[in-house]
Amino acid sequence: MTVLTPPVPGLSRVRRFAALAVICLAELLVVLDNTVVNVALPSLGVELRTSVSGLQWVVDAYTLTFAGLLLAFGNLGDRYGRRRIMVVGLVGVAAMSTAGALSGSLEQVIAARAAMGVFAAAVFPATLALIINIFTDARERALAIAAWTAMAGFAIAIGPTAGGWLLEHFSWHSVFWMNVPVAAVAVLAVLALVPESRATTVGRFDLVGIVTSVVGITVLVWAIIEAPHHGWLSPTTLTAATLAVVALAAFVWRELRVTHPILDLRLFRNRRFALPALAIAVAYFSLFGFLFLITQYFQGVREYSPLAFGIASLPFAVAVALGAPIATLLAQRVGAAAVIVLGLAFTAVGLFIAGTVEVDSSYLTVVLPSMVSMALGIGIVQGPATESIMSTLPLDQAGAGSAVNDTTREIGGTLGVAVLGSIVASYYTTRIRPALDAVPATLMTDDQKDFASASVLSVLEIRKADLPAFLDSRREELILTMKTTVLEGVTTASLVASGAVVLAAIAVAVFMPWRPDGRGTMLAFRDGDRTVAFRDGDRTVAFRDGDE
Repeated sequence: MTVLTPPVPGLSRVRRFAALAVICLAELLVVLDNTVVNVALPSLGVELRTSVSGLQWVVDAYTLTFAGLLLAFGNLGDRYGRRRIMVVGLVGVAAMSTAGALSGSLEQVIAARAAMGVFAAAVFPATLALIINIFTDARERALAIAAWTAMAGFAIAIGPTAGGWLLEHFSWHSVFWMNVPVAAVAVLAVLALVPESRATTVGRFDLVGIVTSVVGITVLVWAIIEAPHHGWLSPTTLTAATLAVVALAAFVWRELRVTHPILDLRLFRNRRFALPALAIAVAYFSLFGFLFLITQYFQGVREYSPLAFGIASLPFAVAVALGAPIATLLAQRVGAAAVIVLGLAFTAVGLFIAGTVEVDSSYLTVVLPSMVSMALGIGIVQGPATESIMSTLPLDQAGAGSAVNDTTREIGGTLGVAVLGSIVASYYTTRIRPALDAVPATLMTDDQKDFASASVLSVLEIRKADLPAFLDSRREELILTMKTTVLEGVTTASLVASGAVVLAAIAVAVFMPWRPDGRGTMLAFRDGDRTVAFRDGDRTVAFRDGDE
């Protein structure tokens, strides 16, 4: 029998929830960075003269290193202490945010974002692992996980608005500076209020597994992002895709054979683990992709200021924040499967409506219903799915298990930005260029045409250009063509995402057990006869492998 990591002893209810508040603050810092940066993308694109692909890498540089290293840091947290690893991560995020704020080129911004992702990967698995060890009562644990999932919605709420306010008064560098005081407060609060926890028995560190997973994920996303520029069937794209498949296949082969895997693939035999993980990956594929596209829409098509964009996106954020805790508690009564399917249905409807948006569509009757429906769906999915995943894991593997949960989110999110962004870029780049070539050189230079063909955000600069009055109609015609073209890509991307969500909903509905689990928190398992022990409050219940 694996030696157990006991729940953190001697904590009063007040102390437990105080620790939860601090853990959620650390989570806020990690999630907030992406929502704030999304708002700053137009300013970055204009000042640094970058393409859609460059803007995608500003987002993906963070999420890619984050996703690739979650498993490693989850394992390190189990090994050396989750609070200790979290503090290291918070300090690193503050330092790399400072480097990002001082950057003067796109390459420096991307490098800083990648380094921030490395340290954020140290923070995030520890948050959920600490919650699972602090809250062992099933009902309290559900409430704590609900708060943890709702924090993502809160970050979405304050991210665009706070970022918009900063960009109204300062440059895009300010969205990096704001992380520094938040990280400083979080470090002090973690040291004062969050108890340390670690596994009592750990295996060897699976370095080969980490390397093959990072290589596979990184090369795969690079191939998807750059495919519109090189060609989907070009030698460069096909070679990168082949390398990614080989690396990921090597990772799976390694993890199935090594004695102490960084990711125990046997967990995916459990339908209460595998199907919620699938639902989260697909939900975040839609969420991250949608957030990237909605930035292009509000600030490129509707020409909103950053602050106006933040305010317009608040209903999306509020819906996520409300959906998560309600759904988690509802799942305690009716089971996670029914609630997850409901959430995926809401998400698919929201994406479908998004695919009908046109240049002159009403915010109140089309855009707002799309955002609210999708946001409710995301909120409804993530709470019950996370609780189901973590309830199947032993406390001794809380860090690595949390990392698995987080990795599914980040891989899904990273691919969402890559795939959906690339679909839009493919439509836009190929269809707008002929219209730009028809513009006389006296009105637009070659550099201006290149920038306009790379991003609809160039509308902001075209609108500001000083032209004779008799050319205003020609300018308006070009801007309308640019907006119409990018929305054609958004329509296709939205329908692709909606189809993926529908398929995930069908899989969960057909294969995941519908009745409530009711087991509580897994404590440990014995490999010989696959006996599993669960804690539900003061009760400990044993199950054998194969039991539902």
